Amino acid sequence: MHIPDGFINAGTSLGAAAVAAAGLGVAVRKTSAYLEDRQVPLAGLVAAFVFAVQMLNFPVAGGTSGHLLGGVLAAVLVGPWAGAICVAVVLLVQALFADGGITALGLNVLNMAIIGSFGGYLLFALLRRILPRTSGGLTVAAGVAAGLSVVAAAAAFAIEYAIGGAGGAPIGTVAAAMVGVHTLIGIGEALITGATVGMVLKVRPDLVYGAHGLVPEPLLSRQLQTKPAGS
Repeated sequence: MHIPDGFINAGTSLGAAAVAAAGLGVAVRKTSAYLEDRQVPLAGLVAAFVFAVQMLNFPVAGGTSGHLLGGVLAAVLVGPWAGAICVAVVLLVQALFADGGITALGLNVLNMAIIGSFGGYLLFALLRRILPRTSGGLTVAAGVAAGLSVVAAAAAFAIEYAIGGAGGAPIGTVAAAMVGVHTLIGIGEALITGATVGMVLKVRPDLVYGAHGLVPEPLLSRQLQTKPAGS
């Protein structure tokens, strides 16, 4: 998913960088308005966790491999605004070590931090309206949204390549390969995100941004038991 230098032309890269910078500027203002002092250390831990897990690749198919993007995971834990900043910081550090190009940093931030966090959190919020408002429902929503966010980021790359690709490969081939492989990678993203969110919910649900309105299972059981017959 990390785009290297020279794979997308300069004009498209600059345009993506401008959009990414604007998005992060809004994220910084929004984060300062809602992030509580007790959540600041969690944001740092989320960034460190995403950085560490992105270093671990898992096999996918045909000799390819994938790794966690972390946009939805960060967004669910500390909110979409702070989550986008966490992922952007990770991408910046990785770019300094040649994991993703410096000139392509705006593209990578747009795809993985902006689309991954904001778009993924929107999917998460929609799923929470459908699924039970319990820790189990929240975990499933986070996992499914995380998996779909990977496909969305891959689709965004395909669009960027169609606009300014410099690799020489046909757009249809690139789009099919990216979306196909990242659909499989999304399964791993879903499992890792769901497992991580589930563990944090068991320990400190009060620190999970996406857990607002969560109904504890014992309370839900009592509500169901006391519900009048025929209602």
